[in-house]
Parts: sequence; C-alpha cells; structure tokens
Amino acid sequence: MADSSAGIESLGDLRGKRVLVRSDLNVPLDGTTITDDGRIRASVPTITQLSDAGARVVVTAHLGRPKGAPDPAYSLEPVAGRLSELLGRPVAFATDTVGASASETVAGLQDGDVALLENVRFNDGETSKDDEVRGAFADQLAQLADAFVSDGFGVVHRKQASVYDVALRLPSAMGGLVAAEVDVLRRLTEEPERPYVVVLGGSKVSDKLGVIDNLIDKADKLLIGGGMVFTFLKAQGHEVGKSLLEADQLDTCNRYLSEAADRGVEIVLPTDVVVDTAFPSGDREPQPSVVPASEIPADALGLDIGPESAAAFAAALADARTVFWNGPMGVFETDAFAGGTRAVAQALTEIDGLSVVGGGDSAAAVRQLGFDEAAFGHISTGGGASLEFLEGKELPGIAVLERG
Repeated sequence: MADSSAGIESLGDLRGKRVLVRSDLNVPLDGTTITDDGRIRASVPTITQLSDAGARVVVTAHLGRPKGAPDPAYSLEPVAGRLSELLGRPVAFATDTVGASASETVAGLQDGDVALLENVRFNDGETSKDDEVRGAFADQLAQLADAFVSDGFGVVHRKQASVYDVALRLPSAMGGLVAAEVDVLRRLTEEPERPYVVVLGGSKVSDKLGVIDNLIDKADKLLIGGGMVFTFLKAQGHEVGKSLLEADQLDTCNRYLSEAADRGVEIVLPTDVVVDTAFPSGDREPQPSVVPASEIPADALGLDIGPESAAAFAAALADARTVFWNGPMGVFETDAFAGGTRAVAQALTEIDGLSVVGGGDSAAAVRQLGFDEAAFGHISTGGGASLEFLEGKELPGIAVLERG
C-alpha cells in the first residue's frame, strides 16, 4: 500500500490520524544515561512536522540487539525522556510494542500528541527471517495506525517488520530524514561534482569491499586509513608488526591498487603511522611513537595515521568538490591516536562543495572531537545503510516505498 517515494504531504490531511513513524533512536547508553543523542535529534524534525499537522504520532524504534524478548538494559524509556525534552512536549511511553500498554497509550492520544512504543526488537517477529512470522507482527503494528512514515535511515537496509512489512499494509511515505539521506547519497553516485574524493577507514578491508568495488571507477582519489590500511601496506610488501591484518584480503588489495592505476584513480596510503606496543586500555598510559609506514617494528601495532600522512590527506582533500568519508583514521577514542581522524574531519569542514560523513564511527568521532555538525554538508545517521547504498545494493526499506 505504499504510495511512492513521495514525502509526507502525499499522505494528505493527517489531522486526527494515527501515524506510525519508524525512527532510528538506537543511541549509546551508559546504564540509563544517553551518551550521544545525535540520532534522537535527527528524528525530531519529522516528528515535529507530523505533530504540528495534527497527527497522533506513534513512534517505533529499536535499541541495541535484544534477543526478541524484553530486556531492561535495552528499554527505550530513557529515550522517551530525551525526545520529550527535544520536542518541547510530552511523550507518552508504552511499556510494550503491540500489547495492552501500546493499545491504551495510542487510544489516549489527542491530535498533535506523541507516543513512543517500547523497543520493537523485544518482539521476535521484528527481525524474523520467516515472512509469515514477520508479517503477523507487522499486522499488529499496522492496527495501531492509519498511515506509516519511514524515517529511520539507519535501518532501511533491513527487511524487518517495522521497516518493510508495515509499509505494505498502510499508506506510506518517506520522512524528511530518509528523503534527505537518499538525495545526498544519490549525489555521491550519480554524476558527482569533481574532484571526487572518498576517504575510507575503520578496522577491516572486508567491511568496505563493496564500496571500493562500486566507487573505484567513480572517485578521483581514494584515501585509505584506519586499521584496514595495514592490509594494503602488507600487500605492498611492508611488514606491519602486530597491526590489524586480514591476510585473506591481500590479493584483493593488490587488485585494487592495480585497478586504480589502470583507471587513473589515485589511491593515497599513509607514509607514516602512530604506533604503540599495546592497544589502548584503561590501566596503561599510551606510549605513542611515529614511524615510517614501511618500518613498523615487529612488537608494535599501528593505531593512527601519522602527522605527515594527516597533512597529506588534508592536502588531497583541499580542492575536492565532493567528499564521502566513512571510518576513522585511528583509535580516535584515545587522544594520542585521534590526530588523523581530527585532521580529516577538519579538512571536510573546509570543503567548497559537498562533504558527507558516512555515519557510524565517523559521525561519533565528529561529535566526540568537538566539531560543529553544521560545518559538514551532511552527517549520515546510518553507517551500514550508507555503505550498502554506495555499494549499489537495493535497500528494502527504500524499495518498498518506491514500488507505488
């Protein structure tokens, strides 16, 4: 019953109608304290738009990875409190997703009111691989609403009940957050303004294979940092000590280096790295040292790109008109190994064009390192979804809205 990929206005007059919104409220918690509310803040505009239109807004979301049953450690109750603060209006909280509390809470809503249902993943039907089991749960969710708005970009790559199946059962539309994400990602894959630079980091080459495969003939430069770089360095014949290494990806890295050379795409690897003899831990002071990327000691592991490389990466970004960045350059959570990530983030704030931070750890790094989010062209709320889009994969939560 999905209308199309049109926005909320395609649903017509929403006053008095119950609108189920799938948001992404999967925030990090320390006990019951939210340590990064970025995803909650990103959900506010669409919820506000619906509330201001007189809809009775029913928000559904997940938090963490509970095993299909209630788990107090993953309750969305703390999120309800923060959402209420950000909206500037009360948020009713249902202590279940489709049970008595949900029915009673939704029945009590007046025009413009907002409710949040308990963690949708407390129900095994949400993530079931069985279409019938998932569909039966989606039927229960759909009974709570008259229309559906998909606004959780971080989950649109999942074929789950509250993302996919509900959209088959209700008049549906994209929320503003999802629409904005899709628009930006299409700009990265369909005739991007050049020079186009892709910056990839994070721990594993294997996590980025699809992105590299799909963008190696679209980008002008690929800058490689993070833990994944050591597999590239090993492929070039360098020793990497105790650094993270995916030995089964050495041939793949060699292929990328060869393909890039053939296509005239520049792959920029670090020339120096920051190393230590142990991974950062709370009971030991970091002992960083900078060494050439080709001379990592046998007893050391690389934990960041070095200052020379950070400057080279910033220089490679200076004239870019389009940049996509996914994955930190090092263990940014520890200040001694945050320099490379900080340099890349700073360079993105100075881009004369479109700069996109690809969600996940990159978005967390931007916030932890104290950057103004407004200085970036776009900060994605969905790292995995962004990567799958850029790999050229169909995202079920988007496809179901575009079927008409």
